[in-house]
Amino acid sequence: MPIIRANSGAITQINVFTVPEGGQQALIGLLREAATSCRAAVPGWLSASLHRSLDGRRVVNYAQAEDEQAMRRVFEHLRDNGFLDRNRTLGVAEPGLYQVTWTAER
Repeated sequence: MPIIRANSGAITQINVFTVPEGGQQALIGLLREAATSCRAAVPGWLSASLHRSLDGRRVVNYAQAEDEQAMRRVFEHLRDNGFLDRNRTLGVAEPGLYQVTWTAER
């Protein structure tokens, strides 16, 4: 489950992919495969949540790890297992790493 809480120490990668028309589902399938692989193999991996835009042009991957070192292990696992190269064939990525600094709830 995602941790959206200030000062938890978790590192969040928010990656916005732009995909060709009709390309959302293929990328979502690959990202699900990558998350399943990380969940089983990478210590410190916490969660992944996938979002598709209503216009059909973007997919957002919201992924979390316990800390920066765990996130590095995630990236190494994804690279070493070919997921990053496969992602590039399905969409253009704009990744960033974040820490939650504030939240509000109803």
